[in-house]
Amino acid sequence: MNIEQFVARSEGQWRAMRSAHALAFKQFEDVVSTIKIERLASNNQDVVDYLALQSIAPGSISSPFQMTWQAESDWEPDDATAVSQGTCILIPLPETERTGQLLRSTGYAEAESAVSSYNFLDDGTFILKTVYSQSIAEERIWFLSEHVRCRSSVLRTSEGSGILQTSFSSEIRRIEN
Repeated sequence: MNIEQFVARSEGQWRAMRSAHALAFKQFEDVVSTIKIERLASNNQDVVDYLALQSIAPGSISSPFQMTWQAESDWEPDDATAVSQGTCILIPLPETERTGQLLRSTGYAEAESAVSSYNFLDDGTFILKTVYSQSIAEERIWFLSEHVRCRSSVLRTSEGSGILQTSFSSEIRRIEN
């Protein structure tokens, strides 16, 4: 698999159920979310603006996309109905057929822009590694079928020596009639 195929397979609206174990807090969290992934044109103004901010030439990108999410967690002790939501632009910069970098306007583990490295395993598993200022995140995404995918993540300390959080998510694509 390459990044273009991965983005094409990921497009759509997904319903996700995620279980996370925050080792630092000794707590479990269950999250139900809706994730929308849509491809963006290379000349989309948000893409162009973000590339300019990063001083990157538009010709080096492939398959930019936007991810929007809305999540409900059982970990909100003050307000059990609180909803977390956001949006992020992701811009792949392929280096080879199976490796590259991914620019993220908002990171997964920390709410800051980030540059992640990615690669694909022989079985098509997408591995994304992001070094943030406070932590290191490694995500794995793989497809079980056309409309079912899984995602796991490990969040480590910034030195990489300790594990802060682990999670597993199963995601099912909404099929339009």
